[in-house]
Amino acid sequence: MDRRTFILTSGATALATQRAAGANDRVQIGVAGVRSRGREHVDIFARQTGSRVVAVCDIDTAQTERSLSLAEKAQSAKPKIYQDYRRMLEDKDIDAVSLATCNHWHALGAIWACQAGKDVYCEKPASHNIWEGRKMVEAARKYKRIVQVGMQSRSIEHKRRAMQLLRDGVIGKLYLAKGLCFKRRKSIEKSPDGPVPPGIDYNTWVGPAPMRPFNPNRFHYNWHWFWDTGNGDIGNQGVHEMDICRWGLGKTTLPQSVYSSGGKFIYDDDQETPNTQMATFDYGDCQMMFEVRGLLTGGESSIHYDGSNFIGNLFYGSDGYMSIDSNGFQIYLGEKRELAQSMKPVEAKIWDTNPHMENFLKAVRSRNEKDLNCDVEEGHLSAALCHMANISYRLGRKLSFDAAGENFRADYEANLLVARDYRVPFVVPPVV
Repeated sequence: MDRRTFILTSGATALATQRAAGANDRVQIGVAGVRSRGREHVDIFARQTGSRVVAVCDIDTAQTERSLSLAEKAQSAKPKIYQDYRRMLEDKDIDAVSLATCNHWHALGAIWACQAGKDVYCEKPASHNIWEGRKMVEAARKYKRIVQVGMQSRSIEHKRRAMQLLRDGVIGKLYLAKGLCFKRRKSIEKSPDGPVPPGIDYNTWVGPAPMRPFNPNRFHYNWHWFWDTGNGDIGNQGVHEMDICRWGLGKTTLPQSVYSSGGKFIYDDDQETPNTQMATFDYGDCQMMFEVRGLLTGGESSIHYDGSNFIGNLFYGSDGYMSIDSNGFQIYLGEKRELAQSMKPVEAKIWDTNPHMENFLKAVRSRNEKDLNCDVEEGHLSAALCHMANISYRLGRKLSFDAAGENFRADYEANLLVARDYRVPFVVPPVV
């Protein structure tokens, strides 16, 4: 595969001159990708007492203009505007970048930031493929950067409490963890190719992916449903629940095999990724299962229904089981499955990202990645589970996996999908 090295020419200089945030300084943040989730990043970091948004960047000039007023209202200071992410990384006033770009830009954006001496808050999933996720970890360690992945469940109180109870043996020895992503997704229909809208740097948006004609169905949000740029719902909403599965089981490596099946049913539209998918992972001493349903469906066990979706996790042990979702957790024990313990979150904090970003800022100040609730290594492993499932789904067969080498052993066809061919100059380097 073509993985030619591309390192920012200003990276070494920026690293050498990067100012460390002092105990009484606010961390200076540059936010990249400010259409939807990125505007939330702008709002939260601008309102945090320990940070200040000093720059915003987007390939769409309309998005940066909208985010400016949000930041200015929250912090009484207007950020700088960039359209080219590389130019933002040259800004020596920036201590850290917050990435809310498309999945196919996460790894490269994080690696470039580390090389430029910036800490990173990166939205989930950490990576677009397994290989580049490991490169993110290598870059964070080499350049001694703090890199947090945005799986905010790791900072939500009732979920942290639930994971501790599992480690304490509240339901006995665990044998199965299951993640549910029953999230209603309607058809994206079909759309013809067309001209690039004014104000959009489409070449940079495509970035590491193959160049294709502009199509509105592959652009805003729907990029999730195309293999070039997204990872389907298992890598979108599902990576949160996949992470909770692995967290609860206490697994710090990848499994020894995976099998995933499913399909895109009912709809005749442009979407490439499945709207129905099941995956099973074998760890030897226990199993992990995951299921995506984007069509009309019922729920499962006591997972909370939020009006259109059933999203959560189930853990099964020798003494009982636990159900957990954004609405709290419940523990049922014994042959009669009696409710033994439960916890509900403060309503206002069900989907709160503030604690996760506060945790990131704490680690930026301490310079210790162990202070992170979701260090890049954790983010990489959970994203890799999604990628493993998608590779099995695309090949239509069970795959054996070498957790130490993070590859599919001698399976040439599967290993071709561990990484990708990158489009110059948007290349994830083999040596970061």
